[in-house]
Formats: sequence, C-alpha cells, structure tokens
Amino acid sequence: MMTKRTINVPAADLPYQERPEDFRSTYQWRIFRIMSEFVEGFQFLADLNNKKTVSIFGSSRLGEGTKWYEEARALGRLLAEHGYGVVTGGGPGIMEAANRGASEGGGESIGFNIQLPREERSNPYVSRSIAFHYFFTRKVMLSYSAQAYIYFPGGFGTMDEVWELTTLIETKKISRDIPVILVGKEFWGPFLQWMEQDLLGKYGVIKAEDLKIFAIVDTPEEVLEIVKRTPHIKYF
Repeated sequence: MMTKRTINVPAADLPYQERPEDFRSTYQWRIFRIMSEFVEGFQFLADLNNKKTVSIFGSSRLGEGTKWYEEARALGRLLAEHGYGVVTGGGPGIMEAANRGASEGGGESIGFNIQLPREERSNPYVSRSIAFHYFFTRKVMLSYSAQAYIYFPGGFGTMDEVWELTTLIETKKISRDIPVILVGKEFWGPFLQWMEQDLLGKYGVIKAEDLKIFAIVDTPEEVLEIVKRTPHIKYF
C-alpha cells in the first residue's frame, strides 16, 4: 500500500490567489510601505535640491586604519571644503570614512541607511539621515542625489550599485553628464580590463562607448578635479 505524501508549499511560492488571506494582506500592505519610502525619500531629497552633492559607495568592512578608509575620509573632507555635500549609505567602513571627512571639513554629511539585522548600522558622522527597509528604494534615492557616483573598493553591495547605476546611464535613464569614478586602479583595473577584453572584445555584449562611462583614479585630488568639471544637476 502506497502512503500518500503531503507536500507543504511555502505561501510565497503559491500563485497569488491561492495564498492564505493573511499572507495576501501582508503582501498588500507591503505595497504601501514601498510607496511611503519613496514619498519620504523624495521629500528628503527636495531639501537638498539646491545643494551640490556626490554619492560615495564602498565596502562596509574596510575600517579605520585601512588604506581605503583613510582615502575616503580624505576625499570627504576635500569635497566638503570645496562646497560639496557627501551622501553615503550611512553605514560603517567606507561610508563612515566619507561621512567623517565631510563632517571634519564642515560640509553636509548625509546618510541613506538600510535596515539590516546585523553588520550595517548608522555611523556617528552623519548629520542628516533617512532609513530605508528596501534596498531598491534606497538605491533610487542614492542615484538621484549625485553630481557624481564615486566607488571605492567593495563587495557584492558595491558591485550591485556599480552595475545598476551604470546600466541606468547606458540606457539613458540617468544623464551621461554624471561621472562614474572608480577609486583605486589596483582594485578596479582588472574589472575594467575584463569588460574591455571579454564583454567587448570576446563576446561583444557591450559597446566601446560604454567603457567611457567610467573614470578610474587613485587619489582624492583626481576625484575632485572630475567632480569640479561636472555641472550642478538638480533632482527636480
């Protein structure tokens, strides 16, 4: 005699109409949470509309005393001294360093925090901040709040942000006047080489002009020179 097996399918894997009512209700409320994050985020940005700001990205794991923490701190200070506000994800590591430098330079030090169960937390050098539950709403705000996108070495999160914002520029959803600056030739050089040799040369899945989206530098002073050549782009 065969025994009939019952397979419990997770509610999230069921077609929407077959999900339990309490699950569907939670799903619907999630939409309102997403909407509220966008509304609050754009209201926050409206207060920055007339300010020159740059968004700085990088690893949360490169702490004080590491080369790139100190370089990001120096850049934050340099940008602040030249009238630029610094926007980061508000967490530790590179984000903390850039916010710390901006604070030391007397400039705007802004954090767009993400709520995570561990690892990321708001750093103490943020003077203005807003918190997000969803990564994608946070990334939209980071993309709107920039005269330039500046990337220090980082892991999955940093790479995700590089690819997403580059895609938006390549598809002209974001102005090509906004530079994508990669700081650290040793770290980013192989990344660009791979794109040139494989994505472009071997497979032909990108265009040669796409590589012009990136600028790769080694020092805060080089970053500043690129940023200074970028026009002030208002969000609204």
